[in-house]
Amino acid sequence: MDILETHAYHRRQKRNKSCALFLSLLPFFLSAALYFYLWTPASPPSIMSAGVKAAPVLLLAAVVLSWNGGQSVLGVVGGLVFSAVGDCCLVWPELFLHGMGAFAVAHLLYSVSFLSSRYTKNSSSCWSRFLYLILFMVGGGYYTFLFPFLQKDPNSEVLTPAVGVYFVLITLMGLLAARTSNVATLLGSLSFMVSDATLSLQVFKVVAPMQHGNTVVMVTYYLAQLLIAVGDMQAVEDTDEFSKWKRS
Repeated sequence: MDILETHAYHRRQKRNKSCALFLSLLPFFLSAALYFYLWTPASPPSIMSAGVKAAPVLLLAAVVLSWNGGQSVLGVVGGLVFSAVGDCCLVWPELFLHGMGAFAVAHLLYSVSFLSSRYTKNSSSCWSRFLYLILFMVGGGYYTFLFPFLQKDPNSEVLTPAVGVYFVLITLMGLLAARTSNVATLLGSLSFMVSDATLSLQVFKVVAPMQHGNTVVMVTYYLAQLLIAVGDMQAVEDTDEFSKWKRS
């Protein structure tokens, strides 16, 4: 097989994998569309609404597990499962702290995954260092901005340090995502931060209720989970291809 034939073969393989990945993600897209179709913010919390909200993320976890096997159980798959738990908790306002705790564990598991050997590290470039500084300043600055509003909450003694820990973990996730050379992973982490920032503005009454605020939160949230999941599958695929190349 000459070079041109080899190139065409690899190109066909890549195209077939892309098609297979898209088909495997169809349940996620359909369940996310169902969530927005059925979504009624004024309706009382229920098991059904919690299930519909968490379904897209659980389906993503199943896709990552089927593609990566056990490599991602204590990483992105685990993070997606804890995110689904957080989704369910946030349906009931009184379970807000439980939901935040579940998402904090999810960020910790994502961070562990981004530290794994399958992600290429890019920590020495000037661009990466600049991004680290920006993320650190944004995370710390935003928490400082929220602090007075957290103090006004009746449960401020617990909420203020809990939100502080949460901000440390999500900022750490963003910093570690920036260390990788995976564009999907980085964009997913940044989208997650945008989603949480938009949510916090409404939950802690920083701004008046926004007409489409919850839609922005959920669109950026589902996008974040999708990009993180795809980034993890790409990382495993690239590692497998590199291993095959070394053996050959």
